[in-house]
Amino acid sequence: MTIPSSNQNCCESVGNRVDSSISSFFYSIGNMVSRRPTITITVTLLISILCAGGMAMLNTENRPEELWVPQNTLAEAEGSAFLSYFPPTARFQSVIISGADSSSRSGGGNNYVNILTKENLINVMKMHQSIQNNNSTYNDQNYTFTDSAFGAQDGLCTVAGGACSNFEIKPICLCLVISPLKVWNYDLNKLEADDDFMTTLNTYGKERKDFESVFGGAKFDKNGTLVSAEAISLSFFLKDQSYLEGGSSKDPINEEWEKTVFLASVQSAQNTNKDSLNFAYLSTRSFEDEFGGEISGDLIYVQISYVIAFLFVGATLGSQLRCGKGSRWAMSLSVIFLVALSTVAGFGVASLFGLLYGPVHSVLPFVLLGIGVDDAFVIANAFDREREGVARASEDDASLIKRGARALSRAGASITVTSLTDLVAFAISSSSALPALASFCAFASINIFFLWALSATFFVACMVIDEKRQRDNRRDCLCCFTRKNDEEVEDTGSKEGLISRYFRRYHAPAILSKQGKVIILIFFSALFALGMYGTIKLPVEDSARNFIPVDSYIKVFSEAADEYFPSSGEELYITFENGEEIYNSREGLATLDTRLRGFSEMPPYIAEPNDNNYQNVMTGLKDYLSTDGESIGVVAGEDGWPTNYESFVAALRSYAQFMGPGAKFSQDISLSSDGSNLEAIRVKAEYVRLTKIYRGEVLDDASRQIAAMDATRSLVNSWTDLPRAFPYSATFIAIEGFKIINTELYRNVGLAILAVGLIVLVTVANIVTAFLITLNVAFCIIEILGAMFALGLVIDSVSVINIVLAVGLSIDYSAHIGHCFMVKGGNNKDTRVTESLADIGASVLNGALSTFLAVAVLLFSKSYVFQTLAIQFALTVGLGVLHGLILLPVLLSLFGPKPFASAETIEDVTEVVPAETTKEPSYPVKTEQAVESDEDNFEENPMLSVDE
Repeated sequence: MTIPSSNQNCCESVGNRVDSSISSFFYSIGNMVSRRPTITITVTLLISILCAGGMAMLNTENRPEELWVPQNTLAEAEGSAFLSYFPPTARFQSVIISGADSSSRSGGGNNYVNILTKENLINVMKMHQSIQNNNSTYNDQNYTFTDSAFGAQDGLCTVAGGACSNFEIKPICLCLVISPLKVWNYDLNKLEADDDFMTTLNTYGKERKDFESVFGGAKFDKNGTLVSAEAISLSFFLKDQSYLEGGSSKDPINEEWEKTVFLASVQSAQNTNKDSLNFAYLSTRSFEDEFGGEISGDLIYVQISYVIAFLFVGATLGSQLRCGKGSRWAMSLSVIFLVALSTVAGFGVASLFGLLYGPVHSVLPFVLLGIGVDDAFVIANAFDREREGVARASEDDASLIKRGARALSRAGASITVTSLTDLVAFAISSSSALPALASFCAFASINIFFLWALSATFFVACMVIDEKRQRDNRRDCLCCFTRKNDEEVEDTGSKEGLISRYFRRYHAPAILSKQGKVIILIFFSALFALGMYGTIKLPVEDSARNFIPVDSYIKVFSEAADEYFPSSGEELYITFENGEEIYNSREGLATLDTRLRGFSEMPPYIAEPNDNNYQNVMTGLKDYLSTDGESIGVVAGEDGWPTNYESFVAALRSYAQFMGPGAKFSQDISLSSDGSNLEAIRVKAEYVRLTKIYRGEVLDDASRQIAAMDATRSLVNSWTDLPRAFPYSATFIAIEGFKIINTELYRNVGLAILAVGLIVLVTVANIVTAFLITLNVAFCIIEILGAMFALGLVIDSVSVINIVLAVGLSIDYSAHIGHCFMVKGGNNKDTRVTESLADIGASVLNGALSTFLAVAVLLFSKSYVFQTLAIQFALTVGLGVLHGLILLPVLLSLFGPKPFASAETIEDVTEVVPAETTKEPSYPVKTEQAVESDEDNFEENPMLSVDE
């Protein structure tokens, strides 16, 4: 039925032209592909392989600061300035030892086991000596923690001094080690000979806080004497020898020592003392080891998901399971191949553009699988719907070419709507300030383009060849072999499947009844209200701990640190610049600790300074000058300081030199190349541990971290009487991301939904339908956010990517229904909705189910990234299908517009097969006049034969 142009308003006229243009374009593509399917497959394969060659330039990036840190932020500037003065110098290793029964407190017990027995201390000392003395081998060279001889500087430890209580000419005394065993100078014989070891142990510190920094659960008597503790902490520092290689930081010498000495020594001690002691340990290499192993282990899930998708598509794409007439197992394989081609081609082009590839990009194959399968079902459904009512055996090459052209004309607009909206949604987020998110979305946009292009060419060509295979009675997957003639019922055209019959007989009548519409509108209104509530409550959190595998020793260490050392947090460095100003403010800098007190319970949450968490070279120098300044040739003035700047620099240089009395401060000063000028000093402090319990899990408290960073900057800026200064903490980089990730999420999602609405308007070419589809998607996203809150998920670097994915995926389920509604003619909206559901509903549902089944296997993964992906995908698929197949049809039946001018009404282009005269349910079948009417809309093309 064609609406007279005089009866069309402006919007309808534009919509009809757009629909006609899109249909004509895809008819031409379908005609070309159907005539030469083999050539099409060959050309698309060559293009894809050529594009995939760009993967040789794949730019991998694993450094968190380059992935999840907003660029050009204050934290980045602070970090660059800090590292210009104080380059990385140390790698951290730590072990917490507790009594074997005290760990039950973590599980709800109340056992208190005193770790401070002589036997336990001797076992801990043995472990320390193993770490100190054992060697590792790299490139045929041996390496140990300490120097081979005092001052040889050939050991791996960070040189700082002060490791021993009573300085001896021993290599360990020059190493940076934080351990209570220093009271015996790490000498096992001294410990074994000590008859009053607790008295000796009490010489470790001056204040209670000094002991609490290395003894967990410490108890003191009324005189402040340490009497017992639950845990001991030992920390070892290696001098950094890292270099950058392929986007990753490498330090093979230290990494080998950490593996074969530190980790091996701790694990050996654990096995030896498993009945009496617990060991929780961590090394710098631990994160790469544990996360790398977790990701490698999860690769099997990628393979399983593709196998599941293959089986499901093969079982549902054809009309029967067993290989024969109507089966499409070869086509299922072509769908998987289509996704693989799109993936490698897209990755290759993205690599040529120099886009970085990070760990989170590993979820892209799942995204492309969901979109690709959905498009395949739509195209295959169009091929079935365009059958000409004749037996396959009677369909010649010319008829098959016409059917392929009409099928792509029918499906092309639908897959274009979904692909273009997906592409634009991701393209908008590619402008994100977070490099990982921006790169991921750019990768996705490029891959979706290839998926769309190959679906319209490669897959259609495969469909044509498969249709010819069925016509010629050849075997599925083994198309070179002809099947023997059998007694199968002759296929005389497209048969409405079980799911389509469900939509026509049960689903549509239920939701389109008056009672059904009321119930559905009430239900989705309530669902939207709950979604809004959850969206408002959904927090931004630092979920870095969730990335730790549940069975990892890193998680054990984190839990032990939380339990025994709750006041220990991230290090904070305050850098003061300009040597002369430092000298002029020497007294204020030496007493800086007084300005940092009183903030442990309020922003900036700085721990109360003590000998273990606070280190100030100016304080150390002042104390030394007051007692032993003459030993380094310093002539002090009345205030106890050198009388001029030059003498001050010389005194500081002598005091903090490698072999000087203040060797532990050697890394805290930055001198000019000739040593004559002081460029900067740094003062080390520490934050309290900023964690919280969120639904039974320990998380780093993002809101308090943000408050701590901002308050620290304000505090430092308020010191106008001191030299120019700035704070630095390794966590500031990540905290900057927390500050903007919430804004990034809602801005990108909002812009994506707006862009989706505009794209749908252009491609669907109707304001009302475009508005209803966009509204449907917006409701779906809000409800996904609400469901995330209900399930305990938070806004973080992983979930924000998946929300952007949700915009792209949820549009698919609504756009297909909306577009199909516009091409169904007639004045009865309920009938048009019913026909739309019967036509495209099965394809939408099958596409959703295949996506869900492929991703559901990730629920068994131990990886936080894959688990979160699976949950959010399940929410997207579930809510997307509910909105696309239930809410949108109801809205279209109430507010839907008129059909396109080219739409076909059931009355004048179809004849209904009476249900009582056939074994199949009644459904519309095209007459010959209807087919001719279709072809009148396109320019006739000479169609000779399908190439082999």
